[in-house]
Amino acid sequence: MKTLQKKVCLLGDFAVGKTSLIRRFVEGRFDEKYLSTIGVNISRKPLQRNGHFLNFIIWDLAGGESFTSPMQGYLRGTAGALIVCDLTRKDTLLALSKYAEEIKRMAPQAPFILLGNKADLKESRSISIADLTTISHQLQAPFLLTSAKSGMNVEAAFTELANHIETVL
Repeated sequence: MKTLQKKVCLLGDFAVGKTSLIRRFVEGRFDEKYLSTIGVNISRKPLQRNGHFLNFIIWDLAGGESFTSPMQGYLRGTAGALIVCDLTRKDTLLALSKYAEEIKRMAPQAPFILLGNKADLKESRSISIADLTTISHQLQAPFLLTSAKSGMNVEAAFTELANHIETVL
């Protein structure tokens, strides 16, 4: 069976849950402890697709102020990206455009999906579905609500990204 390797990046401000989403997807677990990513962490996860394997090499990029020129270089060769905001922090929604522009600049062929993470924290939400719909239309990218804690839509996000990547192969 044929195996394709594809680099996938997770982008977003600090503490939006990028590392937790990856841990849930790759290891099937959630850890309450917050560990800030410094630079980049790389994980691997094979996905069985129609007649082949798609081996995701997942780059977890540090967010926030540390997303500078050296970090931008990490986007080279990216086949696709998940851009994450924290549904409890409105400022992280506004940052989605910044990360989308970097993807478009450094990997113009790479599809990306917007994720509204921490969907399990319904009482604390400061970002509405309407807000996500608006930015989704502006950036011409689909969005999903996810929860690394409950596992909601985590597998779906990576599967959806795989579908988009395969359409540009």
